[in-house]
Amino acid sequence: MKAIIFDFDGTLADTLPMLFVTFRDVFKTYDGVDYTDEEIKQMFGPPETGVIMNNLKSIERKKAVAYFYQRYDDLHDEYITVDHAMNAMLTRLSEHASLGIMTGKARRSLDISLQRLNMEGIFSTFICGDDIEKPKPDPEGVLKAMEELGASADETIFTGDSDADVTAGLKAGVTTVGAQWLDNLQTTDYSLTPHHISTSLQDFEAYCMTFLRK
Repeated sequence: MKAIIFDFDGTLADTLPMLFVTFRDVFKTYDGVDYTDEEIKQMFGPPETGVIMNNLKSIERKKAVAYFYQRYDDLHDEYITVDHAMNAMLTRLSEHASLGIMTGKARRSLDISLQRLNMEGIFSTFICGDDIEKPKPDPEGVLKAMEELGASADETIFTGDSDADVTAGLKAGVTTVGAQWLDNLQTTDYSLTPHHISTSLQDFEAYCMTFLRK
């Protein structure tokens, strides 16, 4: 294995509770609608700007997008703390393989999270929702990350917490891991079966090392 690619939300950071609150604030403020977590989850796929543009009824979409990012920044430290075990695992894996992120998030919000969570400098490439035309479960983003990391399908592991992550990884032909180690996940049920399911960071690292030691 030469490359390990990670989803971000629900995989590298437990951001989902904050995202639900932030999106709920936006839709409540601009549309007067109070969406449930599940209703917001159904909007996921495009980057945050796309979620707002595709679902907001108010004509003040640009203001709503700016409000989203302000709330994301303001609430980040309240909802998410540095995960030292995660960062230590990533650092160890980076000594054996190139690491990348393939996320539906916009680069703007990803940059905020990476800086706040002390994850800067660990990853070799970032493919965000605003870098691709077709969101997961399409494999476009995974394939693009592989290309930037200089790895073929049989040299790549991709892991994520959602059904779309697993489907995208399998469609890309890479070794695919369902990530179930954080408290808040998008799903624990997959329409396609991943090569492996990890319920802890220790298990995921051990699984990766079985390939990396070869």
